[in-house]
Amino acid sequence: MNIEIREAHDGDVEELFALYALVVEERGAFPAAPPATRTDFERSWLHDKTIVLVARLDGRLAGSYHLVPNFSGRAAHIANAGYMVHADFRRQGVGRALVEHSIDEAPRHGFDALMFNLVFESNPARYLYEGFGFKAVGRVPEAVEGEDAIVYWRKV
Repeated sequence: MNIEIREAHDGDVEELFALYALVVEERGAFPAAPPATRTDFERSWLHDKTIVLVARLDGRLAGSYHLVPNFSGRAAHIANAGYMVHADFRRQGVGRALVEHSIDEAPRHGFDALMFNLVFESNPARYLYEGFGFKAVGRVPEAVEGEDAIVYWRKV
């Protein structure tokens, strides 16, 4: 499998919006309520991000991730990352490639740790994160519609 991961550009935006809307509709990864609007997408995925990257497989958009400071000021060295993988490409190593790439990419932007704020307890990506050494450092009871969420962290 030859996954190309590169910085997103304007030509990717429509496909990214369609993927974001799909992931929001599935209700399993992001706390946004469906249907996703263009404003939701731009605020959540594009605006004020340190970097937005896309993963392409055989020319198709397979997934994306972004990095952003999780906090401002003295804690801005801790990044937050968001990931999304198109349903057609799940369980094929795309998510693994995105997480691995983000761990390598974060220090290039001045980050020394990654933190995920709300990973739904039912999200199967939790096992991927744990396999990369992320530690569960907190739990948010009934974070979204009664489901608990886990907070993950690791040095990069």
